[in-house]
Amino acid sequence: MQKTDDEPKGPTSLQRGLRLLRVLAGAPPDGMRLSDLARLAGETEATAHRLARALTAEGFVDRTPDRRYRVGLDFFSIAARAETADNLRDICRPALLRLSATLNDTIFLLVRSGLNVVCLDRADGPFPIRSFTGDIGGRIPLGMGQGSLVILAYLPPDEREEVIRFNLPRLIDRGPIDEAFLRTEIEKVLASGHAATDYGLLTGMIGVAVPIFDTTRRVVAALSVGTLTERLTAERRAKVVELLNREAEAIGRRLSPFDPALRHPARFLGGVRAPG
Repeated sequence: MQKTDDEPKGPTSLQRGLRLLRVLAGAPPDGMRLSDLARLAGETEATAHRLARALTAEGFVDRTPDRRYRVGLDFFSIAARAETADNLRDICRPALLRLSATLNDTIFLLVRSGLNVVCLDRADGPFPIRSFTGDIGGRIPLGMGQGSLVILAYLPPDEREEVIRFNLPRLIDRGPIDEAFLRTEIEKVLASGHAATDYGLLTGMIGVAVPIFDTTRRVVAALSVGTLTERLTAERRAKVVELLNREAEAIGRRLSPFDPALRHPARFLGGVRAPG
C-alpha cells in the first residue's frame, strides 16, 4: 500500500548526515571513532560509515590517518562566510540602552581586532566622560583600559602570551603599565570575573568591564561602564558588575562564533556596514 503524506516517515539521508555533523561538532580535537559516532548518532556502523564517507567527499568531514572522523575545514569555511540577520552590534544595542538608562552612565561595547580592541558601539549617559577609545570606531591596544583588559585576560593562555609579548612595547610608556602591572591586573580579572583597574591616566574617570562569551565559551567582546570616580563606590560597583554580567550572559546565548561583526568589526561601526 502506498504511504500518504500524513503517515510517519523515517529520517532522510540529509537529516541523518546533519545529525552526524552535530555529533562531530562535539568531538575531541583528534576526532571520533566510527563506532562512537554511530552510537551517538543512533545509526548502525554501516550507515554511519556511508554517511561519513559522503560528507568526507564534500569536505564537511575529515578522516584522520588513524581512522577517526572530525568536522572538516569546508564546513567552517561555509559557516564563516555566512551573513547572519542579527550581528553583534544589533544584538547588543538594546542592552547598552537598558544599562545606560538604569545606571545613568555611559556604556561601551568593545570587540577585539587583532592586537587592538575597537569600540563597536556606545550609549551615552548624562555625565560627560572621557575614555581611552573615545567615540565609536576608536581603537586601543589590548591591555589598555578595562574592556580591553578583560578581553585579554580571557584569551587562551598561549594566545594571551603572544599578545602580551607584542603589545608590551606599545603599553610600556603609558602611565603605570609595565609587564608586572599587566600580569597582576590579568590575575585580578580572572579571580573576580571583571576589570575595574584605575590606570590613573584619565583624572576623575573610572570604568568597570565584564567579558562576553559566545556559545563556545570563547571571549569575543566586553561590556564596559565609564563613569566618574566618585560614583563608583564599592557597594555600587558590585551592583554594576551584577547588571553587566546579566546582560553579557543574555547576549552570549545569542551569539554565533561566525558573526561577521566579530571578524570584521570596522564594517559595522556606527550601525552602517562599510563596503568590503
